Amino acid sequence: MKISFNNKYYIPEAPSFLSSGLPVLQTPKQLGYHFPAEFAPQTATWLSWPHKEASWPEKIHTIFPYYAQFIKELAKGQKVNINVNDEAMKNFALGHLQNAAVDLTKVEFFFHPTNDAWCRDHGPAFLINLEAKENKKVIVDWGYNAWGNKYPPFDLDDNIPTLIGKHYNIPVYYPGIVMEGGSVEFNGKGTILTSTACLLNENRNPHLNQQQIEEYLYNYYGAEQVLWVNDGIVGDDTDGHIDDTVRFVNEDTVLTVIEENKQDENYELLQHNLKQLQQMRLLNGKQLNIAELPMPDAVAYDGQRLPASYANFYIANHAVIVPVFNCAKDDKALQIIQSCFPTRNVIGIDSTEIIWGLGSFHCMSQQEPAV
Repeated sequence: MKISFNNKYYIPEAPSFLSSGLPVLQTPKQLGYHFPAEFAPQTATWLSWPHKEASWPEKIHTIFPYYAQFIKELAKGQKVNINVNDEAMKNFALGHLQNAAVDLTKVEFFFHPTNDAWCRDHGPAFLINLEAKENKKVIVDWGYNAWGNKYPPFDLDDNIPTLIGKHYNIPVYYPGIVMEGGSVEFNGKGTILTSTACLLNENRNPHLNQQQIEEYLYNYYGAEQVLWVNDGIVGDDTDGHIDDTVRFVNEDTVLTVIEENKQDENYELLQHNLKQLQQMRLLNGKQLNIAELPMPDAVAYDGQRLPASYANFYIANHAVIVPVFNCAKDDKALQIIQSCFPTRNVIGIDSTEIIWGLGSFHCMSQQEPAV
């Protein structure tokens, strides 16, 4: 049960119902809020500093130079807000950021304790309504259970959106179901892309069917349409997050990964996703424009196939930051992504160490939209 910290914050047990007996609460959609596309202007990027050694067994010390490089690139175009557990973690982080020559005037630390680093999934979902007389920005705090209770504890992570809402003193909405930021992709014009492998998995919301989940997405993301592909990539412990497979680059165009090697275990499932995308229509009746992005060569560590994908890029105000894997396909992938973002710099950062944590730059970050 979430805790309310002032009278502006309500605690619904289900959509439109309040455990306190207060009147029925309007949903964000009813109040005119929506979740903007990632390519829309941003105020800041939110991160949670990595510290859980079990997420990078025997290798966590190797990720910090690349993580700091990511922050350096972000800070060239916007603020970077970083959740840390305490002063010692802040000082540890500052050391790495100083070594990377990060512009520290663009970095702010928040003493918000976390269990892990995957801020895309446990961070705040910011919705905006430019016509609102007050609170043009609100937060939706979805439930978080570490991808189906795979990696307890996760109670600290689950509380992060509420802490950020408290800092800003803005309303926080609680749909009361599990939803992760990496499982949904937005075009900013009412359409959400997601996967059945993740959102219909019994380890998330077994009491809900597809139609009921869509209703939550409509009401708490301000959407009008949900489009579904089947699968995620092999090695993805999130059960198929969309941010490893299909990404909107503008309101009617997606980049989708394909596997060129017919013997690879990702080949068939990504071909099936591609066929599904080709059959989709947007709210205006238009067919999706589809650009194909290669998968890198298989990346493995300690005998484990890792979810390496060029689609796990982060779209910042001035740049698109792309994980690369010391692979012959890196340059081709960067060129394709650059063709989709002519006004932004496309920057590849080595993710061969970071991906051992089973995620990369998009998984680690959550945007805060500008209003």
